[in-house]
Amino acid sequence: MTLPKPGQHAAGRRGQVLRLLRDARSPMAIAEIAERLGIHVNTARFHLESLVSDGRVERTTTDSRSPGRPPQLFHAVRRMDPMGPRHFRVLAEVLAEVIATDPDPSSRVLATGRLWGRHQASTITHATAPDEAPNPDESVERLMRLLDELGFAPERPAGGDRPQIDLRHCPFFELAISRTDVVCPVHLGLMQGAMQSWASPITVDRLDPFVQPDRCVAHLSAVGGS
Repeated sequence: MTLPKPGQHAAGRRGQVLRLLRDARSPMAIAEIAERLGIHVNTARFHLESLVSDGRVERTTTDSRSPGRPPQLFHAVRRMDPMGPRHFRVLAEVLAEVIATDPDPSSRVLATGRLWGRHQASTITHATAPDEAPNPDESVERLMRLLDELGFAPERPAGGDRPQIDLRHCPFFELAISRTDVVCPVHLGLMQGAMQSWASPITVDRLDPFVQPDRCVAHLSAVGGS
């Protein structure tokens, strides 16, 4: 006999509660839901609370004029399931394939990455005044914080004087393996756009992908430098 996976039975029962409410012509009470599904009232209440928290079910009450607290009723929210499966990787792959047909895909996605970077730059708090350009050290520190928040796991090489940032994780790893020409220019543009937004004296002039299986390298240089 195959045992259900942890949470599988609960998810199945929760789906039954949701389907019952979707098929109902009017809001239902907990006791009615429990009776229709042949489950304990507390079990029905547990699943209803989860569905309400997920935004798939809403709680309401009757306009009863009888003494006492009116019973709680529940009805399904008529919209797409916000907790349903997502396939963003498939979408990313499709978009990458479309972009790759461009005569010069790297330039196109580099510009797109710069726009993304300028937008993301506003999320990083500043140690200097808003209208004051950061010094080189703070510029790199800001970029490190931004890359960390986006999941790149950035590191500065210990004990070295190389002006670079090592990226130990790629948020788009699977796609980057097959579409380095599309994904990596986006990441380079991201870093350049952020530095431009901060009016930084430092920029990222090159991104070397997968110099080691667990490391990409972003090379830093002074703005206008060779």
